[in-house]
Amino acid sequence: MFLAEVIGQVVATKKDEAMTGRKLLLVRPKLVDEAKPDQFRNGANTIVAVDTVGAGEGELVMFCQGSSARQAAGLRNIPVDAAVVAIVDSVDVLGKNVYGKSNR
Repeated sequence: MFLAEVIGQVVATKKDEAMTGRKLLLVRPKLVDEAKPDQFRNGANTIVAVDTVGAGEGELVMFCQGSSARQAAGLRNIPVDAAVVAIVDSVDVLGKNVYGKSNR
């Protein structure tokens, strides 16, 4: 699993029939900064992921990719490569809170 920030939505009116009714989110991976491990830095890519938890723009989420994405509820027979599977409440790295209600 990976961490990412939801930065937008993707709308596709014509798509595989199995995808009908699925919310698509644009997410930007977040990595722990090696130089400042108490901060995140943006990953290089943006990814389209199927939302399974009702996430929204600006939230930090966990997502999985590849065959693991199809293990999320209701996605087994759908052509997906990434799925948002959790909305993150807090992240601690090396004993320091780098994400949570106290530092939003």
